[in-house]
Amino acid sequence: MTSPWIAALAALFFWWFSTGAILWAVRHADRRGFRARMTVTVLGLPLLGIGIWGFDATRAVATPGAAYAAFLAALAVWGWIELAFLTGAITGPNPYACPDDLPEWERFIRAWGTIAYHEMLLTGVLIAMWLHAHDAINMFGLWTFTILYLARISAKLNLYFGVPRINTEFLPEALSHLASHFRISRLNWVFPVSITALTFAAGCWLERLHDAAIPADIAGFSLLTAITALALLEHWLMVLPLPDAKLWRWMLPAPGQSPKTTRPEGHHGF
Repeated sequence: MTSPWIAALAALFFWWFSTGAILWAVRHADRRGFRARMTVTVLGLPLLGIGIWGFDATRAVATPGAAYAAFLAALAVWGWIELAFLTGAITGPNPYACPDDLPEWERFIRAWGTIAYHEMLLTGVLIAMWLHAHDAINMFGLWTFTILYLARISAKLNLYFGVPRINTEFLPEALSHLASHFRISRLNWVFPVSITALTFAAGCWLERLHDAAIPADIAGFSLLTAITALALLEHWLMVLPLPDAKLWRWMLPAPGQSPKTTRPEGHHGF
């Protein structure tokens, strides 16, 4: 468990499996309608509870197993919040598509309105985690959630301002209106900032991994390096013509109906 390569492969598997499981649950619920989507969200609450418990239980434990457990606990909390977003249970006050040719300020306000409740929930959870565990011995769960949060904000800003490639294949029915609030275009000013910041973060984790002296730190910083590198890869997938959808397409049922959109926006894992 202390091998950096094992930790990196574990992070890759957890990312792939958790993303696929959420997409699978949402796709099945989509085929059955609103009530099924809400049922899936409620049935997923134990995942949130396990994540909160695991995050708290591992704060004072400095072992490789605790590093993995903290990492998984953060993914569990993050996963339920993302599930609630994709089912439409926690999104924002604006469920409407964005009209064309709006002033930029109005377009931004409308776009914020589509995701406001979800983003405020994520921000509230992040603040609560930092207040609860800022002085913990095991910080790996806290840093995992922080990386996911910052990478998500970065990805959404890039999708809003415009990137060359946006995958809409996994966009659920409940969020079909989101596509109209994002645009395909040449690279925007946020993209190089995002790439630079994520590359720097991955480099910082690698430096700490190189200097790590105890098994728990080796495992934990390996996991953080891997999840940051995956966030960096997902940003590059907005530019590079790679068939990333094939990672999950084979395991998902066909959608019940194709959402009608005016501009594309896709779900990018984080």
